[in-house]
Amino acid sequence: MQQVELVGVPSVPRGEEVLTVEALEFVAALHRMANGRRLELLQERRLRTAEILAGKDPQRPASTAHLRDDPRWRVAPPAPGWADRRVEIVGPAEPKTAINALNSGAQVWLADLEDSLSPTWHNLITGQLTLRDAVRGSCELDTPERHYRVSAELTPTIVVRPRGLHLDETHLLVDGEPVSAALFDFGLHLFHNATELIARGRGPYFYLAKLESHLEARWWNAVFGAAQDLLSLPHGTIRAAVLIETMTAALEMEEILYELREHAAGLSAGRWDHVFSLVKSFRSRGNGFLLPDRDQITMAAPFLRRYAAELVRACHRRGAYAVGGPAAFWPDRDDPRANRRALDRVRIEHTREAKEGFDGSWVAHPDLVGVCAAVFDEALGGRTDQLHRRRTERPAPAAELIDLRIPDTELTERGLRTNITVVIRYLDAWLRGEGAVAIGCLMEDAATAEICRSQLWHWLHLRARTAEGQRVTAEWLQQLIDDEFARIPRTEGDRVAEAYSLLREVTFAEEYAEFLTVAALPQLLHRERDALTPA
Repeated sequence: MQQVELVGVPSVPRGEEVLTVEALEFVAALHRMANGRRLELLQERRLRTAEILAGKDPQRPASTAHLRDDPRWRVAPPAPGWADRRVEIVGPAEPKTAINALNSGAQVWLADLEDSLSPTWHNLITGQLTLRDAVRGSCELDTPERHYRVSAELTPTIVVRPRGLHLDETHLLVDGEPVSAALFDFGLHLFHNATELIARGRGPYFYLAKLESHLEARWWNAVFGAAQDLLSLPHGTIRAAVLIETMTAALEMEEILYELREHAAGLSAGRWDHVFSLVKSFRSRGNGFLLPDRDQITMAAPFLRRYAAELVRACHRRGAYAVGGPAAFWPDRDDPRANRRALDRVRIEHTREAKEGFDGSWVAHPDLVGVCAAVFDEALGGRTDQLHRRRTERPAPAAELIDLRIPDTELTERGLRTNITVVIRYLDAWLRGEGAVAIGCLMEDAATAEICRSQLWHWLHLRARTAEGQRVTAEWLQQLIDDEFARIPRTEGDRVAEAYSLLREVTFAEEYAEFLTVAALPQLLHRERDALTPA
């Protein structure tokens, strides 16, 4: 018997506004249509991973050479309200962040339901309510400190980032099967807000995360078509940009644009997840695949410069926007000198992107909007994009995109300790419901935490040697983890001990955990279930 069922969900204020019978049936219809193919695509991911781990270097698909060689096709023209991409501010879809983003002066607010949002049921449903209110101009928040409201006359275009294809939303069962988290996030927002967005001169726009192939872009394109038919929206109403944040997707940029072409809004350099993907993909290899301390992996690295150039080349060749990724540096309003350093480093990052031909970039804090805007205003010279700038080089050879050697860098004990601290502190925050957290002068989210813990696993399992001459052994790494754990201040209700245990679990496991947040999810859900159980 066909059935749509919510399971083990805590009460969320106003949750009934988005969890309507009609909205859940819409999500269920998409799931029934698309989930079988999603599961096949996830199996195809596993097969590709096994080939790479066995020593087969990834290549551009021979079957799509005719698409890459055909100079004639283009993506759809810019969507209403999404033609100016100079500054896109990203942050979790929660009320305070939303209001600050909508008041920031950016052209786009990327409302994140993915890497910067801890996926508690409360956060996910509050995120959908925040989107509903933001679309209608009614987003407000009262806190003990102040009343937050949207005061800007011209607010950014709202773009939503759903969770990736690898995740399930276990709180919603369709015919006894957990629904795809991606379809849950996408479907609820589209169902409730598409008509309102169109009436306001915008549209339902999305960023697609963690795609690994053009076949996954084809899957999304089919979902868009079905969703538009179910809601009687003209085809092409939905638009989506794709984050190029996996190694295999970086080899299929033009194919991804082709599959989405009537819905395509460009590509974005998801650099941190891209680095994570490279570490994960080559985790069993040394000799050229062992990356140094994370703070030495900058966009000046040859393989990342080639990746960025290839993204701009592929986009502009097809009439699509190329958008840069956020610098990790975080402003510090309490320390003027540290704040100036952070702003200077952010300015350098965006200046590099503008010179490379990007049409805009992401920021993660309102204080960085002005810095990014000034850089791109100067570079664009009155235009809203750099589509007229075409890179003339040939597509990057696959070997250049996976040559991870970075001159004059090293692996150090300090780098190991930093990674340990970041993972423990990030997991502590994530388990308490915070998906993005400032640690030192950097903003950490799931992507940067993934790099840190993956490097620890890689360095340990290859018994790498530090610049100081120390071999990375299990005994020494355990000592470092214990040292850093002991240094972290404790507060009532923290989850530091659980974070420590999770770090040890994923670091010392013989089998690599594909995603840190998936490994940690049972702990998150366990606390949620405990809250529902009567004392």
